[in-house]
Amino acid sequence: MFRRHLDYYFRYLDHDIPAGVVVFLVAVPLCLGIAVASGAPPFSGVISGIIGGLVVSVLSGSQLSVSGPAAGLTVIVATAVEKLGFDAMLLAVALSGLLQLGMGFLRAGVIGAFFPSAVIKGMLAAIGLILIMKQLPHAVGYDADAEADLSFLEDDSHTHLSFLFDAFRSFSTGAVIVSVVSLAIMLLWDTPYIKKHRYLSLAPGALVGVLFGVAYNFVAQTLFPSLAIAPQHLVNLPAIFGPIDFAREFSFPDLTRLIDVQIYVTAATLALVGSLETLLSLEAVDKLDPLKRIAPTNQELKAQGVGNFLSGMLGGLPITAVIVRSSASIDAGAHTKVASFVHGVLLLLSVMFLASLLNMIPLACLAAILLLTGYKLAKPKLFVQQYEKGFNQFAPFAVTVGAILLTDLLKGMAIGMAVGLFFVLRANYHSAFTLTRDGRNYLLRLQKDVSFLNKAQLRNFLENVEGDSYLVIDGTRAGFIDQDIMETIQDFIKAASDYNIRVELKEMRGLEPVNGLVPAE
Repeated sequence: MFRRHLDYYFRYLDHDIPAGVVVFLVAVPLCLGIAVASGAPPFSGVISGIIGGLVVSVLSGSQLSVSGPAAGLTVIVATAVEKLGFDAMLLAVALSGLLQLGMGFLRAGVIGAFFPSAVIKGMLAAIGLILIMKQLPHAVGYDADAEADLSFLEDDSHTHLSFLFDAFRSFSTGAVIVSVVSLAIMLLWDTPYIKKHRYLSLAPGALVGVLFGVAYNFVAQTLFPSLAIAPQHLVNLPAIFGPIDFAREFSFPDLTRLIDVQIYVTAATLALVGSLETLLSLEAVDKLDPLKRIAPTNQELKAQGVGNFLSGMLGGLPITAVIVRSSASIDAGAHTKVASFVHGVLLLLSVMFLASLLNMIPLACLAAILLLTGYKLAKPKLFVQQYEKGFNQFAPFAVTVGAILLTDLLKGMAIGMAVGLFFVLRANYHSAFTLTRDGRNYLLRLQKDVSFLNKAQLRNFLENVEGDSYLVIDGTRAGFIDQDIMETIQDFIKAASDYNIRVELKEMRGLEPVNGLVPAE
């Protein structure tokens, strides 16, 4: 069995190794950018990327999913870093991994199916808008408050808009040039012109944008110092030269905070949202898989749980399956999880031996990457599509977006879920029964399974049945009828003779519980 697995992976090495290189090139700027956006050290983003590649890929049942730090969790992580501190946030990440591991053993991989798609899209759109608002200061080189600039949340004395206005009053020309050109490069790399040139398309647009930023700043420092980017707006990885230095840079969670209730709230939030993002990404990857393989969701939760526990214990960000990297891997020709593993190896080697080169990357480049990521999550077309689907879909979507922007991710999701549930119940309420009349003959049909939620509607229909008539109650289409519904029908039958209403029950006797219901004479 083991030999058969090895043969399977060796068979596709010529596809998987080049794909792993491509994913590595995509992952480097994303790992650094997401760490900065989260208010965490850039090294923590790389650590989580390495663990996602070396650990999660091995334990996962998915052949094409690539895991690492995700933009979708930046809001939660930034809030935790701001309110609890970085070391306490690491403890929450480790605990969230244990929760995910438990969810995997409890076979909770189906939870993704219980969240309305409108709420999920609203969550992603809100995250996209927040990313855009919070990365604009990096894009313009705002340095009025360097520490706040690196944080995803400002203090209570600033509003989102005042923070942006301050940034635009204190911008750096060099940072603006780098961010604008980097954005233009990435947009160009998405055009058919680049994609039809195989050698150009092999280099990700994000990497080309980063290389431009490095080259620009090198030239500006030499020839135009006034246009150079300030050192505090460059990536700041610790100076690492080999495995020993690398091991010294690990950060460890603050175990003394185990009695802090907020740690557990943050851990539960990370576990829930991270698991949901992973399961949704997994579903998307399965659809993109040319071989149409279906990944086991519970095994994926266990793999993510182990990865997050290790990431939290070693100083990394929370990990999820990431659709951006996964789709890049598939587009590059990946066939198995070897591609993800190769990308993890390359991340490890780069931070271990090339940290000085990574420190030449301007934060404006990473901001440009995340601005484009935010736009893709919250593009205007998405709002138009949700509106065209009707009020039942647009209302939960819009409420989720607004609630997250006005409160936080967890409260916003809860509000969005409540609105989504309201519309589900409303639709279920209006479609449970139909009442058809032909003269003095009535047909009351149960269109589907009915519960106590439909009792008021049933009573309303039965009240519309006039005296001196004949009523057929048809339960053919219902697989389950709630006790409250059966009792309501039973009570109506008992009173029907007073109004000379004859009642016939069709396909009702075999349903549980019947409690003595019989066809009327």
